[in-house]
Amino acid sequence: MTKYIFITGGVVSSLGKGIIGASLGKLLRARGFSVAIQKFDPYINVDPGTMSPFQHGEVFVTDDGAETDLDLGHYERFIDSNFSKLSSVTSGSVYQTVIQKERRGDYLGGTVQVIPHITNEIKSRIVKAQKQFKPDFQIIEIGGTIGDIEGLPFIEAIRQFKSEAGISNAINIHCTLLPYLPTSGELKTKPSQHSVNVLRSYGLQPEILVCRTQKSIPKTEKEKLALFCSVSKEAVIECRDMKSIYEVPLALEEQNFAPVVLKLLQVSERKADLERWKELVEKINHPKGTIKIAIAGKYTKLSDAYISVVESIKHAGYANNVKTEIKWINSEDCIDSKTCRELMSDVDGVIVPGGFGIRGIEGKLNVIKYARENNVPFLGICLGMQCAVIEYARNVAGIKGANSTEFEENTSAPVIDLMLDQKNVKGYGGTMRLGAYDCKIKSGTKAHEVYNSNKISERHRHRYEVNTDYIEPLKKAGLVFSGMSPDGMLSEIVELPEPDWFVACQFHPEFKSRPERPHPLFKGLIDAVVKQKHLSA
Repeated sequence: MTKYIFITGGVVSSLGKGIIGASLGKLLRARGFSVAIQKFDPYINVDPGTMSPFQHGEVFVTDDGAETDLDLGHYERFIDSNFSKLSSVTSGSVYQTVIQKERRGDYLGGTVQVIPHITNEIKSRIVKAQKQFKPDFQIIEIGGTIGDIEGLPFIEAIRQFKSEAGISNAINIHCTLLPYLPTSGELKTKPSQHSVNVLRSYGLQPEILVCRTQKSIPKTEKEKLALFCSVSKEAVIECRDMKSIYEVPLALEEQNFAPVVLKLLQVSERKADLERWKELVEKINHPKGTIKIAIAGKYTKLSDAYISVVESIKHAGYANNVKTEIKWINSEDCIDSKTCRELMSDVDGVIVPGGFGIRGIEGKLNVIKYARENNVPFLGICLGMQCAVIEYARNVAGIKGANSTEFEENTSAPVIDLMLDQKNVKGYGGTMRLGAYDCKIKSGTKAHEVYNSNKISERHRHRYEVNTDYIEPLKKAGLVFSGMSPDGMLSEIVELPEPDWFVACQFHPEFKSRPERPHPLFKGLIDAVVKQKHLSA
């Protein structure tokens, strides 16, 4: 029987509920249990796909084509599982479904209300995910902070679900902040107490408190929290700030987090196998060298916009036992060639990630040209690949005016063009080429060497592609098309044989990288850097 774990947050937002949920999932997986995770986001957007990266950070894409919150990326990376559309639930998607049912007459003329119709739809999403994954444990994180108006239907749905599931089948973990006042040298528990009181006012009593803190929590403060929040002393879990998010599971294991959860849910404890994870953390904390990787993009003011790219770089660094320092380069600053050279002069490798729109494109082209001409290991992702093709077409293949119709609709040389199946698409939400698609790899290429396979599957999120009319001219000029769709129509990977590493892909490899199993393309990039710098792996 599936056990349910609901995670709520209080006091302030951005407490790291996603990392705490992912860490718990890791600890349960380390004990041999199966785990599924869902993220409930109270915003009215149907999904984050149409939201600006500056507003919401990265859009994480699942195999089945869902555009989801970046926390899904943490879940997949920590638990090493692939989740689905059912793993991401928003107020927008819930209300959209309920309104569609009302328009069809499913409610037989009844008045449609938040209770029971919205709350029932929320509960049905939990049940659907349980039926798809059939996990031992289902972790459900509710976005935002307790007391937020938009989150109230989710809190009520949880209250109902916990009651229906019965004692020992569902628990609530509440994450709070313990602020430290340096002037008095005290950790203050009152904000957490008030947060729990708000939660209780909605009918939810947390069974576990996870307290984010800068300092170790004294025994007296733990006892105070237990007393006033009505939880056992062992259920007050300290979660201190860590140098790396991958240290969090081990820190929580030291706090007996998973055993407390298992005890409350009346599940027998099992021995955790965390040896490989401990080895990973050892590598993180004791690297044998440092390399600098540039990310040249247009959303660099918010690192969360590229969070999976950053984590994938780190994963490949861990495999090589090196620390990866990220240098953020705003592509708009690189429109001037001299400035571009100065910004690129001290980097060991560069990634040009995905994005949309014309802003900063000429700067990205200059970055790619510099990398190609100076043998700086380069990886282009999605828009980064399209820019790599444009740069090569202009500066090597001699195709004058080469461009994308996304940037210049009437360009005379559309080497990048709108996909055929996108020509008549109306609207933006969920209408791109999304999710996992197969790709055939050409033997004797760098791509084949790192994947060690003739066929792969990768996740996509794009509308534009390499125009097939230009593939042969580009091939003749030396560009290698090392990955193609099974029907041979869509260019998936391009590369150059001469530089140590110059590879670009139309898909998003960052969505499938794992801390203990880095993605082949990121590892290929970092391997090339390590080899150039003569660092031993």
